[in-house]
Formats: sequence, C-alpha cells, structure tokens
Amino acid sequence: MVFEFQQKVLFKHCDPAGIVFYPRYFEIINDCVEAFFDKVLGWPFETLLKDGGVPTVQIATEFKAPNRHGDWLLLQLHVAKLGRTSMSLEIAASTEGEARFEVKQTLVCVDKAGKPRVWPEAVQDMLKAKGTDQ
Repeated sequence: MVFEFQQKVLFKHCDPAGIVFYPRYFEIINDCVEAFFDKVLGWPFETLLKDGGVPTVQIATEFKAPNRHGDWLLLQLHVAKLGRTSMSLEIAASTEGEARFEVKQTLVCVDKAGKPRVWPEAVQDMLKAKGTDQ
C-alpha cells in the first residue's frame, strides 16, 4: 500500500534563491505523515496527541535534486515494517516523475509519559488490511 501526498512548493519553503531550504522538506515530510495517520489510519494527530504521540526516533534523507518555488512534490509513503511499538516508513518524493528525495524514518508510539506503547489494535488491523509489510 502506498499513500500519496501532494504539496506545492510555496514561498515559505524557499530561500532567497527560490529553492527549497532543506529543513522545510522535513516539515513537508511531517505533513505527509500527519495526513497518512488521518486519512489512512483514521487516527488524526489532534486525537493521537491527547494521550501520547508518535515521535520520530530516526530519519535518513537522501536529496537527489532541488525543488523551486511553484513546483509540485508528490510524496509516496510506504509502511516498510510495523513493529510492536515502532513503525518504519519509506517516502519517495518526485516532481514530474523526477526523484527529489528519499526518506527512511522510524516512528515510535508513546504514551503521555513518553514511554513506548503497543500500537492500538485498530491501527494494527488497518495496516494489515492495507497489506503493510510486517
């Protein structure tokens, strides 16, 4: 299962040269993850954050080519592995079919105290139903 998320590169994402300032890509990546939790898992962050969270504990990004103001990014998110308390994501981003960056990211499901907790059964069931790698 691949979740697709589109983002137009806005003025706020760019440096004075009109290309994306790389930390802004991490905001776009997080927007993609947040949309995935809402639209696919049915667990929007405004609900999830009431009694815990899903912080990123590891992220590796390879930048392939720059984006410019006005470009459209297509992010394709794939859950590579669902562990007991962690989730490994892979995200490939492209513009008009040209690779822009690739991400490998690990999230951990935590309780209010920041301690790892098992993914809710509904989340596990949804990912299994969507054909997520286990």
